[in-house]
Amino acid sequence: MMKITPKQAERIRRLVKSLCANCDESGSCLLLDDGEGHKCVQLISIYGIYCNYFLNAVLPAEKELYEEIQKQNKLKTERTNKNEKL
Repeated sequence: MMKITPKQAERIRRLVKSLCANCDESGSCLLLDDGEGHKCVQLISIYGIYCNYFLNAVLPAEKELYEEIQKQNKLKTERTNKNEKL
């Protein structure tokens, strides 16, 4: 999971609605469809990216946002690893 800010989450919701091939017009995820509609996890998430399809296929289309999220998560990971070594 990659952590995001609420501001980034709003940008992500717009991306999901406009670019995700698995999100239908009602906001349901076709990948999760088991006969019943299931809300897209990225449309309801405000603190993280939980969908691998979105992370790998949709988010890279928005290069600036993608790089911003990667950078902030890399910094958090580096700080966590540094603290674990202490």
